[in-house]
Amino acid sequence: MNKILFFAHLRDAVGEESIIIESDGKTVAELKKQIEETYESVNLENAMTAINEEFASDEEVICVGDTVAFIPPVSGG
Repeated sequence: MNKILFFAHLRDAVGEESIIIESDGKTVAELKKQIEETYESVNLENAMTAINEEFASDEEVICVGDTVAFIPPVSGG
């Protein structure tokens, strides 16, 4: 099982700060697709992904016990 964390407006769209799902063996891209199909109001296209607190690409494979975080782009001024 894997813990999936959502930040900022993604948290609001999912309605939870985190969820636990089975995603080991999937790529980040496959996980994004699964989440977007489950939570229709979530768009992860531009979100940055971190696995175990290190940034990861869409091709990165998720392992058992990994924590995956989705971080939307931010702007400031």
